[in-house]
Formats: sequence, structure tokens, C-alpha cells
Amino acid sequence: MSAPADGARPRTPALYSCAVHHVRRTPTRYALRHRTYLWLVDLDHLPVLPHALRPLGRFRARDHFTGRAPDLRAALDDFLAEHGIDLDGGQVVMLAHARSLGHVFNPLTLYWCHDRDGRPRCVVAEVHNTYGGRHAYLLHADANGTATADKAFYVSPFNPVDGRYHMRLPLPGERLRLSVRLDRPGSAPFTATVHGRRREASVPALLRLALRHPWSTLAVSAAIRFHGIRLYLRGLPVQPRPGHRSSESTT
Repeated sequence: MSAPADGARPRTPALYSCAVHHVRRTPTRYALRHRTYLWLVDLDHLPVLPHALRPLGRFRARDHFTGRAPDLRAALDDFLAEHGIDLDGGQVVMLAHARSLGHVFNPLTLYWCHDRDGRPRCVVAEVHNTYGGRHAYLLHADANGTATADKAFYVSPFNPVDGRYHMRLPLPGERLRLSVRLDRPGSAPFTATVHGRRREASVPALLRLALRHPWSTLAVSAAIRFHGIRLYLRGLPVQPRPGHRSSESTT
């Protein structure tokens, strides 16, 4: 697991104004782009907004992992314990959408995990699909934040549950630069990138972003469905969806 992209430890909480790009190369070439914003937070020191603004940013354990843990830190620690990892109270930094105006949808939530001495231990990539399913990948990234994982979760209705992800997930600094590529036999059908710039998690910054991207997480899930319909109308075949709601894997 790497240090932040600019070499400094991240200051939390922070906001990132982001551009998200998806490119599908086969069997039909298709690209989309949308803008949103993400939070970078310390799981032990989650931000609490002024009362009137709390509907714009809430972090709840029920929105992640099994949804049954008392808080987010406990949810992450439970997941790690299942894989024999104890951070001994070390810092965990999460990049995610917050629940906003009663809605949340996180296609990808990232957790950078450190031990008590501040050494990187692992990255957890938690994926949500639009069918209500969740899946967490335990990743052991190299010094550049690069990791690989066998695909084990149904995300797009146009890709079966096979192939291998190649991810570059450096811990964000002043810049956010993430990429995920799905390779399948004979092709590289899908690449996603997220690029963003850090902003202080101040009330004015949050209000500007919330006004610029109202109902941000609802817009993300609606856009996924809209583009899925367009691909279907272009004749892209739909792959059967297995009966799978939540699980986790190790890489």
C-alpha cells in the first residue's frame, strides 16, 4: 500500500471534487463521464456536521459490510479479523460517498488500513452493485498502490463473474488518482478512473459541492441504470445474475 499521491499523510476529513470516467472497449465501445464528490475520513474520527447540515453528510455502519456492526470501525475490524488481520487500533482512512438527503450509493468504497505504528497493512475495496449486493476485497498493494484481484462479484449486467481486476489505489493527498481495469480472456472490456482535487471539509466547501451536485449518490445510481439501458438497446447481451448478496475475498 502506498503513501498519499503527493507524499504526505492525508489530512482528514477532506472533500474531493471528482471526475469519474468509464470506458468499455468490447464487445461494444462505450464511454461515459460524470462528476461527483467524495469524502475522505478517519474511521475513528468521523465528521459531525452542524445540526442543520447533517442531512448532507452522514456515515452509517448499516451502509457498509454486513450492515449489522455498531459502527463503521467495528465493521471494518470484523471483516479484517475474519482474515487474520489485527490493526491494533491503527488508523483507517475511508474514501466514500456519505449518505446525503436520505440516500447513499457507493459503487466503490476504499479503506486504507495502517497498524499502530502507522505502517500500511492492506487496502479493503468494498463494491456495491445496483441490486443491493455488497462484496469486499482484501488487497495487499505494492508501494505504488497497485493490486490485483480475481473478480468474484456481479456488478455490471453485461459482464459475467470472471476476469481479473488490476487496480491502482494510492492513498489520496492533494490529488486523487484511482484506476480499476477489468481484464478478461482476450480483451480488456472495462476501465474506470477517478480523478479529483482535495478541498478542506468546511461548511462553505460542502455547500458549494452539494449545490453543484444535488442528490449526488442518487444521480450516480440513476446514471448507472440509464447507461445500462442504452447499452441494452445497442444489443449488448445481458449476463445471468447469480444469487449473491454479500461476501468477501482476499487477494
